[in-house]
Amino acid sequence: MAGQQFQYDDSGNTFFYFLTSFVGLIVIPATYYLWPRDQNAEQLRLKSLRRVHGRCLWYRLRLMKSQQSIVPTLKKAALLFGWAVFLLLAYKVSKLDREYQEYNPYEVLNLDPGASLSEIKKQYRVLSLKFHPDKAYAALTNEQSRQNWEMYGNPDGPGATSLAIASFLFLLSCVFLPQGTWWYRSIRYSGDQILINTTQLFMHFMYKTPNMNMKRLAMVLTAAFEFDPRSNKEATIRPTDNIEVPQLIRELGNINVKKKEPPFCYPYSLKARVLVLAHLARMDVSEELEEDQRFVVRKSPALLQEMINVGCQLTMMANSRGGFHAPRLVTIENCMKLTQMIVQGLQESKSPLLQLPHFEEEHLRYCISKKYKVRSLQDLVSLKDSDRRSMLRFLGEEKYDEVMAVLGSFPHITMDTKLQVLDDEDSNNITAGSIVTVTVTLTRKRMAVRSDSITDSSKAKTKVWQNKSKGAKKTAKSKKKKLTKKKATPAPAKTKQANGNVAGNVPVKEEEDEASDKGSDSDEGEANKDSPSERDEDSDKQSDTEVDEMGGDDEEEWEALQQSIQRRERALLETKSKVTHPVYSLYFPEEKQEWWWLYIADRRDQTLVSMPYHVCTLKDTEEVELKFPAPSKTGNYQYSVILRSDSYMGLDQIKPLKLEVHEAKAMLDNHPQWDIPDTEEEDEEQEDSDGIEESEDDDEDND
Repeated sequence: MAGQQFQYDDSGNTFFYFLTSFVGLIVIPATYYLWPRDQNAEQLRLKSLRRVHGRCLWYRLRLMKSQQSIVPTLKKAALLFGWAVFLLLAYKVSKLDREYQEYNPYEVLNLDPGASLSEIKKQYRVLSLKFHPDKAYAALTNEQSRQNWEMYGNPDGPGATSLAIASFLFLLSCVFLPQGTWWYRSIRYSGDQILINTTQLFMHFMYKTPNMNMKRLAMVLTAAFEFDPRSNKEATIRPTDNIEVPQLIRELGNINVKKKEPPFCYPYSLKARVLVLAHLARMDVSEELEEDQRFVVRKSPALLQEMINVGCQLTMMANSRGGFHAPRLVTIENCMKLTQMIVQGLQESKSPLLQLPHFEEEHLRYCISKKYKVRSLQDLVSLKDSDRRSMLRFLGEEKYDEVMAVLGSFPHITMDTKLQVLDDEDSNNITAGSIVTVTVTLTRKRMAVRSDSITDSSKAKTKVWQNKSKGAKKTAKSKKKKLTKKKATPAPAKTKQANGNVAGNVPVKEEEDEASDKGSDSDEGEANKDSPSERDEDSDKQSDTEVDEMGGDDEEEWEALQQSIQRRERALLETKSKVTHPVYSLYFPEEKQEWWWLYIADRRDQTLVSMPYHVCTLKDTEEVELKFPAPSKTGNYQYSVILRSDSYMGLDQIKPLKLEVHEAKAMLDNHPQWDIPDTEEEDEEQEDSDGIEESEDDDEDND
């Protein structure tokens, strides 16, 4: 800047200020984020999960890491050393003599302020024999510098600026470099920490292949740039891959190796695809490849979730703009199924029973026999304990107890749906084009394993894992039958008994009395037909009761609307933890939380009706609102509310949703509230004219 000079810190004191600030900016946040948490609490948590999750890969890796790792000790030592350096530098800075603030040329030359030039030169010659006060001598012998000192207390004048090189280094290292690193990372990654290039890759192939089978889907997944060492430093290509990967390809069989379409033919994509398929087949790989396989498997669920998001975006674009085909429902559902398969390490065609410990392929023949016909987890739960123990006779007592503990920890979800049109007078009437809201209440419980000690009364009840609609229908039918019996007309008066006598004489008399009473009532009614006062009273009472009933209904609807609004506001403000329940997965290398997808689909047209909602906070109960526009044409529609797990195979639920769309109400051009009778208009004109005449008369009187 013009008129300013820069004075550098020759003593280097400013460097200590910079160094102290720099070390403090590193040590303080590092202590907050990197200080090891309470290991005892983690050990207790793992101990509580041992009975169920003890055989899971993620559990064994976590236990091994917590027992053998010295990383927590090294972290503590490094952080304590950093704090020691920071405190030492802070003590050093507190003792520094701030020379640049206390500099005085008269004191340097041992002169009184206002000394003459000859005195200054003489004193300088004396001191120059011992010291070298050149800076002070130059400041006082120069007339301009001397005046500046006497006027401003600074030889350089009022605009001088002292700037140390260390200050610039501080700004460079603590401000500009972190900002540049953050900016570089933010432009490469999406909000879900997925490479933007990967998102664009998924969008290209989902647009190109709307109907994608499982084999093609696995190829697109493993082509993600997260597995390319050029885009991700965590991915690796080893020299031994040229030997071990072809060997795995021969064992796996047909995996489209000869496909020349990029990026499927690239080495990183081929390696990732082989490792995923080997994981699904539960094949053994070498130690080096096992490390790479864990990396690929660990990344896959997040990448598949990104594929689902991309499919939903393309579907919304197709619905709003048109011009291209949206991804088919089977493509999005295959993404969800592949997530389940990767978490459980199972192929699509395999039995869900293989998710349990100690179950092998050769054991399934005991389950699918004609005697038991157990093909799913629900079938296994519904067996009697004696039949189940007989079927699983290949398991010892300890293994059998472990299987039952794991099976009992699996989730069972009950799904209740409510269909309505919010913000409408008649919320139950669905009109063409209206916004339909389906409120789904999910309740999570554990699978209850049946035992032989169930009483007869509990046997009559519907099982936890079964749908209760059948029982509800039966009870509803029985209630209807009882009501019809109560409302049935009485038998004829004269009925013959077995002995031939006529029965029912007393009821006949009662009926005759009732008939006579009715006749008298009718006579009184005819007699009082011409009394207008009583008629008015009856009509007033009837209208009052109708108004009370309508008012009660309006109050109930208003309260329900207010409750739904408050519930939505709380949901927006409340941040729930995504830690729900740990998933039992024998071959997944990382602890996985139990999450779900919830959506509405038209399975006949293979299209999405509402976008999938990722339920990540279902610990006990969760309420989800799914919204979609009703069809533009009237009629009956059959949709499905679908709940899919992102962790377990064979626990998905599909519930039918019937939609009856009516014609939309016509808009009224002339609303009744604007219809003013002619008599009222005439009265208003008469009042206005009277007012004008009165005012004229008053004016005449005043005159």
